[in-house]
Amino acid sequence: MAKHTHHDRTQKMKVRSAAFDLHKKGIARFDFRDPYHLAVTLSWPGFIGGVFAIAIVLNSIFAELYVLKPGAVQGLAPHDWLGGFFFSLETLSTVGYGEMAPASVYGHAVASVEILLGMSFTAIFTGLLFVRFSKPRPRILFADKAVITPHNGVPTLMIRIANGRLTMLTHASAKLSMIEIETTGEGHVFRRVIDLSLIRNDLPIFPLTWTLMHVIDETSPLFGLGAADLARSQARFFVTVDARDSGLGAQIQDIGAFKYDQLVFGRRYAEAVSVDEQGRTVADLERLSLIE
Repeated sequence: MAKHTHHDRTQKMKVRSAAFDLHKKGIARFDFRDPYHLAVTLSWPGFIGGVFAIAIVLNSIFAELYVLKPGAVQGLAPHDWLGGFFFSLETLSTVGYGEMAPASVYGHAVASVEILLGMSFTAIFTGLLFVRFSKPRPRILFADKAVITPHNGVPTLMIRIANGRLTMLTHASAKLSMIEIETTGEGHVFRRVIDLSLIRNDLPIFPLTWTLMHVIDETSPLFGLGAADLARSQARFFVTVDARDSGLGAQIQDIGAFKYDQLVFGRRYAEAVSVDEQGRTVADLERLSLIE
């Protein structure tokens, strides 16, 4: 493999998952060549902080330009940087209070540039804000543990998930995969991805809970493997869920992950769905991870 020579691109990056953390090296923490992706994927505190930082930097630059030439702004005292900063803020936001105004060709030129920047900044910020608010957020809940227990007399891997929203999810589909570390006869180590078939991998409606089940029979990659075998291969299980949120009218995706030490053998999930006195079906999501 080629070695990376740029120090600024060899930071260790963390990719968060439900059960463990993945790390990446050789990439920049913030890729400013793709500002849209950066702005959309930033956390809310990071996004708001970045907007305020850009606003402060822009207004500071224009404040310097306004005080650079005394008399450029009517009502602005010479070397009054703070006054120039607030005048810049009012100009950038296209508000203006009338107490200060450009008073020379230089002042009008600087103010005109700032007004154009202010209009662009407002349009971009409004668009990004809309995208961030309109981006569908998955609310799929995953049990803390996966279980391997007999089902109809056959060992079965089970993972329970739930719809964490009050709105109905429709056309839900799920896929279960396992990643294990394998050493070849030549001594090379690589990660192998294995798909695990489910008894049912889709639901027309997904209102409450759903227990995904993989039968461990002779055709299963898990057949004959115990806890020690899974630990030796550092097995990790991934569940990807795709559904349509009827309330948002949008498609959502989510992923859950389980390490080999999050498998519980010989136990089952406690009942989480019941019928109340009025005959209504009730799902107690606080019991989602309860094992008995």
